Parts: sequence; C-alpha cells; structure tokens
Amino acid sequence: MSEKEIEDIIDKAKFIVSGYAFLAKEDNVSIVNLNPPHHAALIRPNGEVLETNMYDIELEIVLNKYWAKNKPFFFDLTYA
Repeated sequence: MSEKEIEDIIDKAKFIVSGYAFLAKEDNVSIVNLNPPHHAALIRPNGEVLETNMYDIELEIVLNKYWAKNKPFFFDLTYA
C-alpha cells in the first residue's frame, strides 16, 4: 500500500487503535492494518465477520479487544 493510500485511510478513519484504522463502509465496518502486510476485515457492527485476510489470532484481538472496547466511539458523532 502506498503512503498516499495510507494517508487517505487515516483521513477517513473514525478512529485508529494500535495501528488498525476503523472506517465506515455503507452499513458495515472496514478494519485496515496500517502496517505491512496491511491485513483487512469487513465486519457488521455486531462483530460478525463478512470477509477478511487477517490471521485468526489477529482477528480475535482486533474484534475482542480493539472493536469491543471502542465500538461506542464509532457511532458517537460527538467524536467525529
């Protein structure tokens, strides 16, 4: 991923936690690892995985630690 692509993702992200950018994508949430190898996941707001190329342990950490703890901020427009 180019530096420009990473900057675009950062600009569009609702929040970033430990190098993972969380972005709104229609009614779902796109999660992108900003560090190589730039794994990504597309989830429903309830955490259901629609598609991913993340390792199982990586996805587990992202969903159960980063998403679970920060989900309220994703939908709270006062932080936008």
